Amino acid sequence: MPQYMVCNYLPDNFDPSTVTEPMMEEIHALNREMIAAGARKFACGIAPAANAKTLRKQSDGQVFITDGPYIETKEHMGGFWILEAANLDEALAWAKKAAIVCDVPGEVRELLFFPAP
Repeated sequence: MPQYMVCNYLPDNFDPSTVTEPMMEEIHALNREMIAAGARKFACGIAPAANAKTLRKQSDGQVFITDGPYIETKEHMGGFWILEAANLDEALAWAKKAAIVCDVPGEVRELLFFPAP
C-alpha cells in the first residue's frame, strides 16, 4: 500500500505559545484516529527552520554546510505524518483533518522507494 507524507507549514515567526490545550487535544485525537484506522506509521514535529543546516556537495567533492534552509520562504515545515493509504484521495482526506486541527497550510506527497519494498 502506498505511503504518503502529510506535512504542515508554520510561518517563520511562529510562536509555540499560541498553541492551546484544546488545539493539542484535537491533534492528539486525530493521531488516535489515524492509529485506530491503521493509517499512521509515524508522526512528529520538527525544529524551526532557523535551526536547520543545509549541505551542498562542491565540485571538489567536499560538502559545504550553511545555516538555515536551502530556499528563501516565509513558511517552513513544522511537522509531519507518515501515513499508509490506499491512494492519494485517502491521504488527502487525512490531510484535510490535519489542516483543520493544526490550523495551518500543508502538503501531501507520496513516498517513493527505489527499489520498491
